[in-house]
Amino acid sequence: MPIRVAMIASECEPWAKTGGLADVVDALARALGQAATDELVLPVDVFLPRYRGVPEPAAVERTTTLRVPDPLAPAGSTNVTVTDVAADGYRLRLIDHPAAFDRDGYYGDSVGDYADNAWRFGLFCRAALEALRNDDRPLDVLHLHDWHTGPAAIARDEWYADDPIIGKAAILTTLHNLAYHGWTPRDRLGQLGLTPGDGVVGPRARGIDLLRVNIERAELVNTVSPGFAAEALTPVFGMGLSSLLRTKGDRFTGILNGLDTTVWDPATDADLAAPYSREVRAGKAACRVDLLTRLGFDAQDDGPVIGMIGRLDPQKGFDLLAAASPKLLDQGVRLVVQGSGHPDLADPFRAIASAHPRQVGFIERFDRAMARRIYAGADFFAMPSRFEPCGQGQMIALRYGTPPIVHRTGGLADTVIDQGRRPVAGTGFVFDQPTAEDLLAACTTAVAVRAAGGATWEALLDRGMAVDFDWVRGSAPRYLDAYRRAIEIRGRALAGGSG
Repeated sequence: MPIRVAMIASECEPWAKTGGLADVVDALARALGQAATDELVLPVDVFLPRYRGVPEPAAVERTTTLRVPDPLAPAGSTNVTVTDVAADGYRLRLIDHPAAFDRDGYYGDSVGDYADNAWRFGLFCRAALEALRNDDRPLDVLHLHDWHTGPAAIARDEWYADDPIIGKAAILTTLHNLAYHGWTPRDRLGQLGLTPGDGVVGPRARGIDLLRVNIERAELVNTVSPGFAAEALTPVFGMGLSSLLRTKGDRFTGILNGLDTTVWDPATDADLAAPYSREVRAGKAACRVDLLTRLGFDAQDDGPVIGMIGRLDPQKGFDLLAAASPKLLDQGVRLVVQGSGHPDLADPFRAIASAHPRQVGFIERFDRAMARRIYAGADFFAMPSRFEPCGQGQMIALRYGTPPIVHRTGGLADTVIDQGRRPVAGTGFVFDQPTAEDLLAACTTAVAVRAAGGATWEALLDRGMAVDFDWVRGSAPRYLDAYRRAIEIRGRALAGGSG
C-alpha cells in the first residue's frame, strides 16, 4: 500500500524562510512527489504556520476551521483555520491563528525569542494533528523537523495514543541544527499543557527540552549529512545531545541534503547577466563583469574575487574571513559579502568596506537576486563554518562553477573534495581548523591555482559543475527508505515486539 506522509515544519521556502530548513522542506516534499509516485500517497502534506509575512496563496483548495485543544484558552480549546494550498508538487497546509502567528518575526523580535513560543508551536502541532484526524485517512509517517515540532511527538504518545490515525503513525525526526533546543522552563510548561510530575515532565524537572523529547520519541532520527551525524555523537558537536543520540544506535543516521537543480541552474537563472553551463561556460565571464560593475569594482581587473553569503552568526565563520581580510586584500583579492544578523559580525565588514570600497563589497541584507549573482560572478565561494550540518551554499557554488573554500566539517567535508589532497578529483579547497590562519592559507592556495590557469583550473571547474546533488536521484530515495523502516519499527512496537 502507498505510504501517507505528513511533514510538520516551522519554515518552508518560498513561504517562510530564515535558513536552510525552509529549502530542505520545500525541495524534499517536491522531490518525493517525483521520485516515489507509486510508493507514496500524493501529494505529500506540509504543515506550516501562517506567519504575518507568508504571501497570500493563489491556489487555495480548501479552508477549514477546527476546534483545537489550547491549554491557555479559558475553555481549553480555540478555533484555528487550516488553509490547504496547491504548492509546487505538494500540498501546503497553513495553520492560521493570529494571536500566535500574526507577528513581526517567526521566533522573536529585536528583544529576543517570544516568551510564549512553547504555546505557539504547541498549538501549531496540535492543529496539524487535528487537521490530519479531520481528513479521516490513514497516516503512516509524521516527518518532524527540529525543536518546533517536539510537541507533536509528545501529543502522539500522550494524547493520541489510541487514536486510529495519529496513534499508529511512525515518527521520523530530522535535525537541521542542534544548537536550538526549544528549552521551555518550568514556569512555562503550562503553555504546552504540561505540569511537573505528569508523566511527561519529572516532578523536579527545571523544564523540558523539546528537541530532546523529539529525539527520544521518534522511531528514527536523522541529520542532514553523514559527516555531521558522526560529529553529533561527540560532545563538541552534539550540543548536549551526543549521549542521547548514541543511545539511538543505528536509528540515528545522516542523509545528505540535496540541491534543487531546477531552481539552481546557471543555464536558466533569470537573475544572471548571461546563461552558462558545464559544457559552455563562456557566460560566467559576463556574470563576473556584471557583479563587479554593480559593486563599483574595476570589471577589467582579473584579480580574484571571493564571495560569501549567509546568516551573520558565529557558527558561519564570518569573523574568520574578516580577520583574514587584511592579508587577502594585500594579495589583490576582492571580497563580496552578503548577510544580515549579529551586529558584532557586521561591524568589521562595514569598516573594511568603507576603508576599501574598490575591493570589498558588503551587502547587509538578504537579497535573492544578488546572492545568485555572487554565486555566478565570484571566482571562489567561502564557507568557513565552525560546524555545518550540511550547507547548501557550497553545492550551489559548485553547480555555478565557483570552487568553494570550506572548513572540513559536517556536510562541507562530505560534499567538497580538496584539490590539494586529491588533485585529479578535487572540486574545491578544504582546510582543517576553523581559524583565520587556516582560512587564509586555503584562500592563498586557491588563488595560486587560479593564477596558474590552464588545464588544472579548467578541470577543477568542470569537476565541480559535474557533481550531482539532485534531490530526486539522491536524497529522496533515502528518505523513502527511512519512512519504510520507521513504519516497520512502529509496527513492531505496537505489536509488543522489540524495536
